Amino acid sequence: MPKLLKLFIVLMIGSIAAFFPLRWLVERASPMPDNLGVENGRLQPCPDSPNCVSSQATDEQHGMEPIPYAGDTATAQEKILAILEADDSYTLISQTPTYIHAEARSNLWRFIDDVEFFFDEADSLIQFRSASRLGYGDGGVNRTRMEAIRSAFANAS
Repeated sequence: MPKLLKLFIVLMIGSIAAFFPLRWLVERASPMPDNLGVENGRLQPCPDSPNCVSSQATDEQHGMEPIPYAGDTATAQEKILAILEADDSYTLISQTPTYIHAEARSNLWRFIDDVEFFFDEADSLIQFRSASRLGYGDGGVNRTRMEAIRSAFANAS
C-alpha cells in the first residue's frame, strides 16, 4: 500500500475518533438552564452576548418582531409544533396551552440552543426567544432560525 494512502487512512481514522469525544463534551457542557419559561407574560431576557434573539428584547442586537396569528391559540400552537416536528434538529422539551420549549441542535457539533414560544392570547402574538447555551457569538444562527420559523408559520395552511 502506498505511503500516501496509509497516511490518509490514519488521518481519517484519527479525525473520526477525535470527533465523537469532542461532540460528547459539547453536549455535556451544555446543561439546560433552570430559568427558562414565562413569568408575568415575559420570557427571560437575552444575555449581553450576541447569541440570543427575542421578540421581547428592545435593543437592535437581540430584538425581533413577534409573530402575529389570527384565530385561536391552539391552532397557532399546532402550526409551530408542525414546523418543529418537520425538522429533526428540534426536540420538544415541554408544552403547555400557551408555551413551547424545544432544543435545537446543530448538525455537526450538536451545540444546543433553547427555543421558546409564548402564545400571548390577549394580543394574538407569538413571543419567542432563541438562545445558545454555549459560546459568546452564534454567527446569526438564532436570528436566521427565527426568521425561518416566521416564514414557515406565515406559509402554513
